[in-house]
Amino acid sequence: MSVEDSLRSLSLDYLNLLINGQAFSDVTFSVEGRIVHAHRCILASRSLFFRKFFCGSDSPIGSDPLGSQMGPTSSQAVIPVNSVGYEVFLLVLQFLYSGQVSIVPQKNEGRPNCGERGCWHTHCTSAVDLALETLSAARSFGVEQLVILTQKQLASMVEKASIEDVMKVLLASRKSDMHQLWTTCSNLVAKSGLPPEILAKHIPLDVVAAIEQLRIKSSFARRSLTPHRHHDIYLAADLEDQKIRRMRRALDSSNVELVKLMVMGEGLNLDEALALHYAVENCSREVVKALLELGAADVNYPVGPVGKTPLHVASEMASPDMVAVLLDHHADPNVRTAEGITPLDILRTLTSDFLFKGAVPGLTHIEPNKLRLCLELVQSAALVISREEENESTNLTQIYAEMNTDHTRSRRSNSSGNIGNYLNLDSRLVYLNIGAAQTDHKHGFLQGGCDASMYQHAHDHGYN
Repeated sequence: MSVEDSLRSLSLDYLNLLINGQAFSDVTFSVEGRIVHAHRCILASRSLFFRKFFCGSDSPIGSDPLGSQMGPTSSQAVIPVNSVGYEVFLLVLQFLYSGQVSIVPQKNEGRPNCGERGCWHTHCTSAVDLALETLSAARSFGVEQLVILTQKQLASMVEKASIEDVMKVLLASRKSDMHQLWTTCSNLVAKSGLPPEILAKHIPLDVVAAIEQLRIKSSFARRSLTPHRHHDIYLAADLEDQKIRRMRRALDSSNVELVKLMVMGEGLNLDEALALHYAVENCSREVVKALLELGAADVNYPVGPVGKTPLHVASEMASPDMVAVLLDHHADPNVRTAEGITPLDILRTLTSDFLFKGAVPGLTHIEPNKLRLCLELVQSAALVISREEENESTNLTQIYAEMNTDHTRSRRSNSSGNIGNYLNLDSRLVYLNIGAAQTDHKHGFLQGGCDASMYQHAHDHGYN
């Protein structure tokens, strides 16, 4: 067993102590009316606050995160926790016991402050609020490693979060002197184009002044010539948000015809509105197919700093329906994210997790047959493209060889310059014609001329 495996096993053993509740427990907390059993030695060894609390010393400087005046020698058996929510308290304990924790909420679960159906909670308001609450609790309990982990999670979230949530994180980072997170959020707010009078409704005036200074230095505010200009930009952004919300409601109700009218009549950009990504995550195969057949969405459009395409999303979902319909409309199985990950890499990782761990983290509902089918579909598509590229490379090599042979023969067989020029012209014409044919062949897969064997599994299972 490697050192990494040993540490992972140790982490799971300690986490089981927390999960098993009363087993060997010697301290009990009450959080939002729910009982949590824990172990003093683990909490004291991992948290400065708990160490001092259980030893009878004064609490660390700052507010008492337990929200109680009860000391460790109290006769009460249960310690009330009043200033930290149940979910956040469990996240802190999970990190104290195991050294690792996922701050992102469970996918697709209903949560406060999130009205999106089927939301993955990667950057929504509910996810940002949970991360901010966890950050505050980690600081109060003196768990610096969890503070660092949560800061990194927030830095990733704000790249895709709404501007209102970015401003919340901006204020939190300022309050806690988190300079890197402050820099990230202030740059995002500066780039948002919101005028100072709008920003002043959400953040203090000194922060607004700092944002304006940043805009001047970075030339973000070249559009700020008059107050009317500010207002026009804000209205334009709000109008675009309204379009996107209408589009999503139309997709949710399978009304692709309305989306088509929005594209034709209102100039809605489906790629910038992330229409295809949204449909893959939240809608049926028929809606995704109809959306693709509009011809207004790029099936390989990358989103965000990571650069995930709809096929990356479908692969993460292990949905053969979505994988098949995307490949049918020429999704590229070899496209890479900014981290160099292809859809095939995602499916191989999920398969490996399933085979060796017995379950896929975050996808406990996954069906092995669907995962296998997705893997076969994407593998077949990648193989088809690879063979086509090999054939094109071989054809080009043969063409160049024939051209060189023809040119050499023409020079040897005829000393006339005119004949040589004609032959050379013929060679160039042959090359141009072949090049055109090659281009058609290269894009044949992208224009519907794909190998039927690629989707044999999908036909057999009724996914196409």
